[in-house]
Amino acid sequence: MIQLSPAAASEVRRLQSKHPNPTAFFRLGVVPGSCADLAYKMEFDEVVRAGDLVYDCDGIRVVIDSQQLSTIDNLTLDYSEDLMGGGFRFHNPQAAQTCSCGNSFFIHKTIDTEPPKSIQS
Repeated sequence: MIQLSPAAASEVRRLQSKHPNPTAFFRLGVVPGSCADLAYKMEFDEVVRAGDLVYDCDGIRVVIDSQQLSTIDNLTLDYSEDLMGGGFRFHNPQAAQTCSCGNSFFIHKTIDTEPPKSIQS
């Protein structure tokens, strides 16, 4: 499940209203690289692909690739403004470590410790 704070939902709606297709949905995901291991990616999209999960967050259609859900499950997206400007803030319980930029993170990957089972003919 993904959650948008009221401030984040308001900012997404504001940005969406300026998009050439105001009915486009909000895609949230991750890409490899950046300061840490993964970086958040947000964009407006018009195509729901096979394997996508669609959430309704305060009337905003949020789409996530199901293969990326484990890295951002239970993420809360917030938005705040300060003297330096505004920006989205990510509160991700899956992140083991975050970069000071706030947009990249690292997760511990689970490693299967059981030895592979032998196949008998």
